[in-house]
Order: sequence, then structure tokens, then C-alpha cells
Amino acid sequence: MLYTYLLILHVMAVMSWMAVMFYQPRLYVYHREHYENEGFVEVVKIQEYKLYKYIGLPAFWASLGSGVGMIILNNALLEQSWMWLKLAVLVLLTLFSFSMEYYRVKLLSNPTLHDGQFFRAYNEVPTLLSILIVAFVIAKDEMLWFSLGVLLFFGGVIYQIATLKKHAQTSLKESK
Repeated sequence: MLYTYLLILHVMAVMSWMAVMFYQPRLYVYHREHYENEGFVEVVKIQEYKLYKYIGLPAFWASLGSGVGMIILNNALLEQSWMWLKLAVLVLLTLFSFSMEYYRVKLLSNPTLHDGQFFRAYNEVPTLLSILIVAFVIAKDEMLWFSLGVLLFFGGVIYQIATLKKHAQTSLKESK
């Protein structure tokens, strides 16, 4: 019964954590692209702070704690290769989550740190990683080819977003 309660907590905490990871980078796009509008940016700074500190971090720790608890109660999970793949992707997702705080703090002192295009591409990373995790959890070991396809597809999407502005600038210069 305890395992079921931990699973419920885990799913709810992961949903909250992912909501932060899907929205926080979008705030960075707004922060970066409207840095001249001080009133707007002040509101965005408050949203960035509260979203990360009051929702993101508690949801991360609840996700981690409940996940570790489930593994302790059912350590047979560690005998399955899909769980190790999930944990590997989870490490990347955790690094991404902490990178959001890095960028939040950097944007406070340097609002032109990266352009909006960078943060648009950055915004796609948690989508890619969450698709992989969900695929591993639901389909277990049957998803290797799907996972590789997702990596290639989203890698291409992220690359296209990251280079879109550069291509547009090059085309604009060539047309002049």
C-alpha cells in the first residue's frame, strides 16, 4: 500500500516539476526579448523566481524522494534495463532543471546573455527528455528504436530552432 501512495506522490510531483520545466524557459524568452521594457521584465523576474523556488524545487525534491522510496520498496526495478535508461535520462533532466536556476540568476545581471532563439531551443529540451522517460516507463525495453527516433527528431527540431535566426539573418543580408 505504501508503494501505491509513493507512486501517486511521484506522478503528481513529476507533473508539477515538468510544468515548471516547460514554462520557465519560455519566461526566459520573454525576459530576453523585452529586456528594454523594465516594468515588464520586473514582473517576469518575479514569475521566474517564484516558479522555480516555490514550485520547481519542491516538486523536484518530492519527485526524487518518492522515486527513491519506490526503488527501495521494489529494488527489483533496478534489475530492468529500462529503469537504468530512465535514470540516465533523469540525470540529464536534473541537470537541465538546475541549469534553469543558472540562467535565471545570469539573466538578472546580464539580460542579453543569450538571444531569444537560444531560449526557444533550450525550451525544447525537457520535452525531448520527458518523452524518452515516459516511453521507457510505459513500454519498458521495447522502445529502443522509438527512443532513437525521438532523439533524432527532437535533436533536429532543436537545431532548426537554434539556427533559424542565423539563417534568416543570412538570407536578409543576401537579399540586400
